[in-house]
Amino acid sequence: MKDILPFFTRIPVKGNFERVRGELWALPLLAPLTSALGTLVLYLKLPLSNVLALLALYLTIGLLHLDGLADWADGVMVKGDREKKIKAMKDLNTGIAGVFAVVMVLLLQVYSLPFLPFYALYLAELNSKFAMLLPLATKKPLGQGLGAYFMEGMNRRQLAIGTALYFLLLLPVAYIEPRSLSSLLGLLAGAYVIHLSLRNFGGLNGDCIGAVAEITRAGALLGMAMVWQVI
Repeated sequence: MKDILPFFTRIPVKGNFERVRGELWALPLLAPLTSALGTLVLYLKLPLSNVLALLALYLTIGLLHLDGLADWADGVMVKGDREKKIKAMKDLNTGIAGVFAVVMVLLLQVYSLPFLPFYALYLAELNSKFAMLLPLATKKPLGQGLGAYFMEGMNRRQLAIGTALYFLLLLPVAYIEPRSLSSLLGLLAGAYVIHLSLRNFGGLNGDCIGAVAEITRAGALLGMAMVWQVI
């Protein structure tokens, strides 16, 4: 598991990049680590805890996935054929669609947290990390980047282990608070991102996977906030 930490987080540990794609099954196990600092902030009920918790989260995981979300949104929103969309996604300049997507994802998370218990960020991160396994399992790479590299190592065994770990980490919380299952709504949002990626680009790359991670987390928090307010 330690080999995936330097790539998927900013936690200062050393790992072997060549072994990363053999440890993709462990992605759900990152959720307790990546959400720990933000969850502590929420538990202590510090002033502006929703904002500070989100800052703590991105301090831990970095901004790579947010950058991917921006590129993905630029590609999806541009008008034209598939080639033009891929070109827009790979453009180094961020367009208005990318800026809008990043701002909306951040706002959804910030404004959802005050309606939720302190462990909501953990649930959202758990869904986000598990959701990253789903685009890798499609085995439909776009180009020869990191996305393709990880897809080569992804197999049914890794997906099965990752899924088992996901439910092992989710069900104890859901047993105590059944409303926690509403965090699964984030996976629907992530699945829709995969659908849009395949329809617009014909495959998935690292930017698409980053978008899946970010939109799944935001969708999980929004879904939980809506359910918590109704029930």
